[in-house]
Amino acid sequence: MRAHTLRRTAAAGSLLALSLTLAACGGNDAKAADTDDKAPTSDSPSEPMTPSETSKGAMAQTFGAGCASVPTTGAGSFDGMSTAPVASAASANPLLKTLVTAVTEAGLVDTLNGAEALTVFAPTDDAFAKVPAKDLKAVLADKALLTKILTHHVIAGQLAPEDLAGPHKTLAGDMVTVKGSGEHFKVGKENAAVICGNVPTANATVYVIDTLLMP
Repeated sequence: MRAHTLRRTAAAGSLLALSLTLAACGGNDAKAADTDDKAPTSDSPSEPMTPSETSKGAMAQTFGAGCASVPTTGAGSFDGMSTAPVASAASANPLLKTLVTAVTEAGLVDTLNGAEALTVFAPTDDAFAKVPAKDLKAVLADKALLTKILTHHVIAGQLAPEDLAGPHKTLAGDMVTVKGSGEHFKVGKENAAVICGNVPTANATVYVIDTLLMP
């Protein structure tokens, strides 16, 4: 009788041990499943772009040999200019110091910065240097004439390169014609060459040119 009781006790103990083992295995499976549910998937949000990646993005859409002269960092870089309104963006660019002086003298900084969308042909310092110093000084002193000249370089709306060729009405009220295609354009009767094009600013697209346009 005692032997029979011991065998029943041992069997019960074995069943209990087996139950505990199965329960433990089940718990581990549940933890593994929970871990799998939390594993990253391909749909996870991508990391935000770094400043260098943003800069490459702004630079990637520009064209022209003159773009090599634009600073690679700072407010005057493509990245810096892309976040500032056009007059402020130009003021940070070392290629456009004379243009910025002229815009300031004409009182057009707020007008250009406050516009919703513009296309700007921006003459470099070398472009202004082609004008005899005496004549340039006289123009800078004549606000009405200076304003007419500068607004002759500005078109309402932002023109992409594929839309650039053709006649366009300027903010001066006259017309300017652009010839060319792809990455090669000439502007106005002066045939000013676009040396760095499709430069983004916060409210304008800029095409840097090598010659001053006259109304």
